[in-house]
Amino acid sequence: MAADEVLTIGRLGVDLYPEQVGVPLRSVRTFAKFLGGSPANVAVAAARFGRRAAIISRTGADAFGEYLHEALRDFEVSDRFVTAVPGLPTPLTFCEIFPPDDFPLVFYRYPKAPDLEIHAEELDLAAIRAAGVFWVTGTGLSQEPSRSATEHALRARAKAGVTVFDLDYRPMFWPSRDEARRRYAEALPYATVAVGNLDECRTAVGAGSPDAAITALHAAGVDLAVVKLGPDGVVASRRSSGERVRVPPVPVKVVNGLGAGDAFGGALCHGLLAGWDLESIMRFGNAAGALVASRLACADAMPTEAEVRQVLSGA
Repeated sequence: MAADEVLTIGRLGVDLYPEQVGVPLRSVRTFAKFLGGSPANVAVAAARFGRRAAIISRTGADAFGEYLHEALRDFEVSDRFVTAVPGLPTPLTFCEIFPPDDFPLVFYRYPKAPDLEIHAEELDLAAIRAAGVFWVTGTGLSQEPSRSATEHALRARAKAGVTVFDLDYRPMFWPSRDEARRRYAEALPYATVAVGNLDECRTAVGAGSPDAAITALHAAGVDLAVVKLGPDGVVASRRSSGERVRVPPVPVKVVNGLGAGDAFGGALCHGLLAGWDLESIMRFGNAAGALVASRLACADAMPTEAEVRQVLSGA
């Protein structure tokens, strides 16, 4: 079997999005069901761009878990590293939709999410080393045994190829920001790329401005630092080449902004594998994110390269 071009590890669950926009969760009557979880969405986005993608994760041994296996295969994402955890339910995530910038999430990950039950001894380290891009998230460091498994995978990969650390700080998964910062500091030296918004960068390296975040991420050992600035676009810096770009956002009427960052992540993987220059990657990522923000779903909304090119051409 050919090596995966994009291999992600971590969160996988079911998203239940309201079909009534602009109303609180208590008033929603119907929901649409989608595959969810940031690493899963990134893998789907990469697959939409024609990349061989897979995810390492776990589900419950239930009907929702079966749905996720089917959904991954439908998206042409390999589910061979996705296994069930008896006794734990597949996670559900509900959201409220208040465009353009308010999308509260309610996570049902109790008593514990199966994707936090990834064990180091179960990892296929050869597949992790061989992948073109290996993508890990901050959430994967929040609890054991997933924390040790993620750290073990990073050490085994030893910066081979492109190793992306999606900072992905979600306060509800951590006892404190300080604890997250300590765990992030241990993982950053094993990453070649770090991606996050300003708040996530503040968590990871204590920096509150784009310039300070980039300097601190480079000092932590990261070659490519990408700081997402929401309505102000994105800034990226590659230490090895001295490239630095700041790219404005693509204007769009926002329907649901929750999947935009994952679309950007899949586009980032695609552009890095293709060897594009830094500005081209960032512009492509912004356009992919804008397309998903203009749609209701996350995974189901991931665009093809042709769709992104159409946006970039102004069509």
